[in-house]
Amino acid sequence: MKLMQMKVRISEFLDTISNFFEKRKGLLPLIGLVLISLNFLIALFGSSWLAQTNFFLHFGLIIAIFGFMIAWAL
Repeated sequence: MKLMQMKVRISEFLDTISNFFEKRKGLLPLIGLVLISLNFLIALFGSSWLAQTNFFLHFGLIIAIFGFMIAWAL
């Protein structure tokens, strides 16, 4: 019974996210570009772990690609 309830909750969650991004198709790629720009600024002015690993560059790229895939699917 709990498995069925969890499936229903996941389905409702995915429906809610789908409806949210249907109207805002460019939001995730824009967030990805902001993260990539943030990585550039951190690399320019800092020497921390974030600058050395380019964390925001990789995370922003993943978010942007994921956003383009969702926008294309919707």
